[in-house]
Amino acid sequence: MDVFIEPIGKLINEFSKLPGVGKKTAQRYAYRIVSMTDGEVQTFAEAVLDAKRRVRFCKVCGNFTVAGEELCAICRTRDKSTICVVKEPRDVVALEKLHTYTGVYHVLHGVIDPMNGVTPNKIAIKELLARVQEGGVKEVIMATNPDVEGEATAMYIANLLKPLGIVVTRLAHGIPIGSELEYTDEVTLERALVERKAL
Repeated sequence: MDVFIEPIGKLINEFSKLPGVGKKTAQRYAYRIVSMTDGEVQTFAEAVLDAKRRVRFCKVCGNFTVAGEELCAICRTRDKSTICVVKEPRDVVALEKLHTYTGVYHVLHGVIDPMNGVTPNKIAIKELLARVQEGGVKEVIMATNPDVEGEATAMYIANLLKPLGIVVTRLAHGIPIGSELEYTDEVTLERALVERKAL
């Protein structure tokens, strides 16, 4: 016999399909939904449906935009001479929170990962090359994650872009501010040592 009555069990099952949501969190979400007023649930459901119906990908960079707008606000208004390449739209949000980058983005929608069948032609590399070949791009910043797949993707793209005379840079890696050396992992510490800068 299932512990939860069918409607709650079904809700828990749906919430647990979300990334990072375990069974306990899914249960809390389900209980919260059940305890909401009909109006609150209606507003919540409408927000989910509205996002699904109206969110699209920018035809230039692959970031999120609203249905009816071919280009995202960043592509419409920013300096196009610098392109920052990221894995997912959520990475754009992380960088935008800094309020310091003034260029545009290119979202790959994945990274090269042969073990999981993700080859270069399955992510938006050819679209990036097309943007660069249109002219006007001076620098491409590789901002993929500093893991094996992110590094491999960055190197692959850099090798394609360098013959085109484009400056290709990589986000710096190193020891986080406020951390202590003894607690820093060896890979990060080695990268910080190799990529040290003059003062």
